[in-house]
Amino acid sequence: MLDLVIPVGSSYNRPMNLIREKIDQAVELLDELDLDMWLLAVRETPVMADPTHALVVGIEVAWESFFVFTRKGDAVSLVGNFDEADFARSGNFTEVMSYTEGVSADFRKLISRLDPKSIGVNYSLEDPSSDGLTHGMFMQLQNHLKGTPYADRLVSAARLTSKLRARKTSGELALLERAAIEAEKVFGRLVPQLKVGLTEIEVAEIIDREIRACGGEPSFETICNAGDKTEPGHGSPTTAVMEPGDLMHIDFGVLLDGYCSDIQRLVYFKRPGESAAPPELTEAFNKVRDIITETGKITVPGKEGREIDAVAREMLIDDGYEPYQHALGHQLGRAVHDGGALLGPEWERYGKLPCIPIEKDNVFTLELEIMLPGIGCVGLEEDVVVTDTGARFLCPRQMELVVL
Repeated sequence: MLDLVIPVGSSYNRPMNLIREKIDQAVELLDELDLDMWLLAVRETPVMADPTHALVVGIEVAWESFFVFTRKGDAVSLVGNFDEADFARSGNFTEVMSYTEGVSADFRKLISRLDPKSIGVNYSLEDPSSDGLTHGMFMQLQNHLKGTPYADRLVSAARLTSKLRARKTSGELALLERAAIEAEKVFGRLVPQLKVGLTEIEVAEIIDREIRACGGEPSFETICNAGDKTEPGHGSPTTAVMEPGDLMHIDFGVLLDGYCSDIQRLVYFKRPGESAAPPELTEAFNKVRDIITETGKITVPGKEGREIDAVAREMLIDDGYEPYQHALGHQLGRAVHDGGALLGPEWERYGKLPCIPIEKDNVFTLELEIMLPGIGCVGLEEDVVVTDTGARFLCPRQMELVVL
């Protein structure tokens, strides 16, 4: 359970219990989606944890365990006897049950008592964050419910889990904003340490050291590109050296108190005799920055991600640039790619996610790049929260190219 007080100065300043916030939200979603019950089935969570476990449970379990939430407000944990004490102390569940020899009989009694007409379980063809029910646990569920009417009432809970991850509570927004602000501060501390001759690995090490200095961990492996010597994407830093004329592209984030940020920043190393960055670089930087500005304005509730992504692509193509080969934005939360709606094109790899209407308090990245041969990846990425009037940026943006 995560109990904390957000420091004064944050946009959100109040005590909170994030687990309780998310359980209450899950109950509201059950009623909204006309689903009687949501069932989370897990075991040995340090080895194989359902992605929603951290949101609504937050306590690791060893034995086969079930967490039941109903539209009437029930929040029941059925856990092994050695795990019971922590759940009782948490105060997050309306009922805490335990077993010693086997869970099957108690589980059937619990389901029969609550008598749901529909039971949502965590599987999805498209959203990994909604696909936490392992095949083995699904088979266990079928065994436990064999001979009861409830075996035929299992349905996908993907709509619920997608919205649960995407609709950030005030407590979650405070933590996401803090993670983004810390990432921007890391970049600010990095710039004075930069110089020609550093390798990608050395730059990434400085970033990671600064992240840990603020009490966080990298959200993912820090990415650094020295000009066009290496390909941007998800590759690890190399021994490629920063040289005059290189554009340094970095992609990193801070994981702090369980929530992530994800930003991209740029620094240009001047060639001898240059007083500024090359005009084609300045032009590309301004284009990427302006696309983020314009798409932020239309990132409002009810818009589909494919519509927002299409505007970015059109702005690039109109100026003669090649479109980027990924989505314009993904959701952020407890994971860097947090599931739910996506700001992306209707490609097979994204399934139906670009067609899901976005909602207020969703948190997205806005990211794209222009590749310049001989210079590098002109890529920027910002973290935003959806409001009724457009995207609100969670930390100061990079509005001008840093030139060293």
